[in-house]
Amino acid sequence: MGHDSGPMHHPEGGGAWQVLLPLPGLLVCAVLHLCLVRRARRRNPARGWSSWRSVSFGVGLALAAVALLPPLAPLAHNDFRGHMAQHLLIGMYAPLVLVLGAPVTLLLRALPAPHARALTLVLHSRPARLLTHPVMALLLSTGSLAVLYFTPLYNTAMAHPAGHWLLHAHFLLSGCLFAHAIAGPDPAPGRPGVRARLVCLGCAIAVHAVVAQLMYGGFWVDIHAPVPQVRGGAEIMYYGGDIAELLLAAALVATWRPDRAPRPPLAYATVRN
Repeated sequence: MGHDSGPMHHPEGGGAWQVLLPLPGLLVCAVLHLCLVRRARRRNPARGWSSWRSVSFGVGLALAAVALLPPLAPLAHNDFRGHMAQHLLIGMYAPLVLVLGAPVTLLLRALPAPHARALTLVLHSRPARLLTHPVMALLLSTGSLAVLYFTPLYNTAMAHPAGHWLLHAHFLLSGCLFAHAIAGPDPAPGRPGVRARLVCLGCAIAVHAVVAQLMYGGFWVDIHAPVPQVRGGAEIMYYGGDIAELLLAAALVATWRPDRAPRPPLAYATVRN
């Protein structure tokens, strides 16, 4: 399917208050994180909490703010290249550093023991194991790209403010899920080994490349935007996605802890008189 050569016509958002709507939510997340850090350090002063984890989480919130606030947010409504830059920030870059901030571990340390045990049971449940498996995370994040850009779903979502925000939520949540499944430092019961996760990451890289190339060539895409914008967005997806996935691979290597084989028992010699 070819590109629509006409301009994009998406809702502007209805005023400055809607453009700045994500700001209170981001501030609440930042304050909540600081409160949890303070509580975790009080509960266990010896163990404390890594400042680098907090910095990582803060950088993730900052990247989300760049994506969701002006000047990028208004641009994304009217230019597909802005949409793709926003997509990468919300769906790949921000999730990576948010996940490296280990928010689940922080929550487990800050919660009272009964609540922490209840959360641990949820994390070990079968639905949680299924949802956090790398293959499922791959399908929900990268696999949804074809559904979004090769069907009328993108145009429908962008034509309605509620659909636009649901799209943002999907990008962020599925991106966090995939980053956690591949390289997250938080507990992940049943997560496969490094080789399986590298295979899933390789599949994500391949899918991103294929979708971007098809988009650039105008094959099967259903995006109502001028051809130069669509091609520019495809280039942003291709190169920006590669960089994000290389960073995710680096995070996987950095957080990988090889399993140590158990030492064989010491052999005791029998002393004969």
